Amino acid sequence: MTEDALAFRLTGTLRTEPDCLVLTAGGLSAELSGGALRTIRYDGVEVLRAVSFLVRDRDWGTYDPAIEDLVVDQRADGFTVSYRATCHGPDGTRLDMKARIDGENGGQLRFSSTATSETGFETNRCGFCVLHPIVGIAGTPVRVEHIDGTIEATVLPDLIEPWQPFKDMRAITHQARPGVMAECRMEGDTFEMEDQRNWSDASYKTYVRPLALPWPYQIEPGTDVAQQVTLQIVDTRSRQAASRATPSDAPLRLTMQAGPVRRLPPIGLIVTPKDAHATALLLDAGLDPKVQALLFHFDPLAGHDAAAFPAFAALAARHRTSTTLEIALPCREPLDAELRAIAAAMDAAGFTPDAVMVSPAVDRQSTPPGSAWPDCPPLEDVYAAARDAFPSGMLGGGMLSYFTELNRKRVPADTLDFISHCTNPIVHAADDRSVMQTLEALPFITRSVREIYGDRRYRIGPSTLPMRQNPYGSRTMDNPDGIRIPMANRDPRQNGLFAAAYAIGYAISVAPAGLDQLTLSALTGPFGLIAGADEPVAKGGRRPLFHAVALLADLAGARASVLASDRPDQVLAMRVERKAGHTIVLVNLTPIPQALDLSGLDIPADAAVYRLDAETMVVAAAGALQAERLGEGNILLGAYGVLRIDA
Repeated sequence: MTEDALAFRLTGTLRTEPDCLVLTAGGLSAELSGGALRTIRYDGVEVLRAVSFLVRDRDWGTYDPAIEDLVVDQRADGFTVSYRATCHGPDGTRLDMKARIDGENGGQLRFSSTATSETGFETNRCGFCVLHPIVGIAGTPVRVEHIDGTIEATVLPDLIEPWQPFKDMRAITHQARPGVMAECRMEGDTFEMEDQRNWSDASYKTYVRPLALPWPYQIEPGTDVAQQVTLQIVDTRSRQAASRATPSDAPLRLTMQAGPVRRLPPIGLIVTPKDAHATALLLDAGLDPKVQALLFHFDPLAGHDAAAFPAFAALAARHRTSTTLEIALPCREPLDAELRAIAAAMDAAGFTPDAVMVSPAVDRQSTPPGSAWPDCPPLEDVYAAARDAFPSGMLGGGMLSYFTELNRKRVPADTLDFISHCTNPIVHAADDRSVMQTLEALPFITRSVREIYGDRRYRIGPSTLPMRQNPYGSRTMDNPDGIRIPMANRDPRQNGLFAAAYAIGYAISVAPAGLDQLTLSALTGPFGLIAGADEPVAKGGRRPLFHAVALLADLAGARASVLASDRPDQVLAMRVERKAGHTIVLVNLTPIPQALDLSGLDIPADAAVYRLDAETMVVAAAGALQAERLGEGNILLGAYGVLRIDA
């Protein structure tokens, strides 16, 4: 298989991401990628996830300027990087940037940047973003220095903080490992931190320009925006205690661990009025992942009307599974009148879903800190009117957008049968690694929901790679070239193994939460399991994601526990108890094949194995996965591969 063919099967595009350049200064290392620093480590431990100078447009889209005049000087005792970049805005406006990065052997890293516009430039944000990782750091002590010089001894939030945990920041210091402290100092403006786990980002983000200030704002012609971020490592360990970590080529080991055992949730598909007929045709043609639930979407502000319900009713009658209608309620007329009109149209079409979820349409739009909340009827009144209009089925509430909105606008859940929200992994970044890293945030999200709403039934989805609605701007981003961009309504990876790996990783990450339903896709369209006729990966056949969703649907209702992985950022796994034995599900979250040591899982050598990888996906597009035998010894799991072992 050629490199192009492999890349296309993995990510649905021939556009490969550029390799990172690893920079070193003694025990300090960082990856240079597109003008930003990523995975900044000291003594092998991640200290900062990223430092970057970002410029965002009025819809919070991130500019991606080409790097020019890049100069990298890697020396024995450190490194220096310099470059220029230009952002081209609307109406011929432009913003020119110059940056310099210095790394020193003593554990110091400086990143400075100056932005200037000759034309004037509109932006929502222009300045540094610093990302701290979450795993192993959430809930630990930090020292925050404020711009007035005061010092605050506090902790990074464990449960997800809805608003900024720290404001008016000049520096923040945390313990990277025993005996090693990391101070991050930010100069040139006033910084504050937000808990990016709200958006399923695997980081705390410290950013410039407080959100309480107006946006978008104008950078006036000739004005310099100059800032600097300095990381200083203080290592008080003895020389004998300090050790340089080296990459291990030993097989990745998976073992049993003590932890919650929960039933895996029913799996759903999202169905819109536009896609209802095509979904029915595909199911009738046998392209059926055998999910347990259909989630019908109804939004009058998007032009949906009574004509949607006959198609919904016909599909529900064919499929005979659990059905839910989610309503983005306009709230422009009296609540009783709006909801009863919808109920009457449903009755006339014979559409009687098992559950209805109602959320005011305006609540899909995020309300950032410092902004005025939009007009919206009290949610108690919305839910009471919905209960009157739909007295016979379950009633759900929450958000049709993301956990962010659910965390910031806590809903009165006492009268609800279930709570629901979505997630999306390309809100802030869309590179492959950042998207997969969002899986790290999911356990924090589900644990935070459980802390707020207890053991109430809890649903997630639709949570898809492409974004269906942008709560932070006026639109999602069109993506006709099929590239990796944030907030895109289409994503090339939907056609590749990447989407299948992400879905399995998602299900494993939320398994301990004991969800009532999980929806990760549609059947057709940009969020679908079936490729369009013009898409070369499957040409109207099953995307790899089809088999991932079918696998999860097959295991729904069985009790599962997450297995211990000695490198959980690379491979996740769960053990599922079934009447006739047990099933192990494993997923490779990386573009590199992984050697697995399964000796601690007590799997017989004659266990049946179903493999979804770059070698099997072409055949799988036309039919089911084929069984093979596990055999003896370690097993190799291909890039973004999925493995099912029935023992």
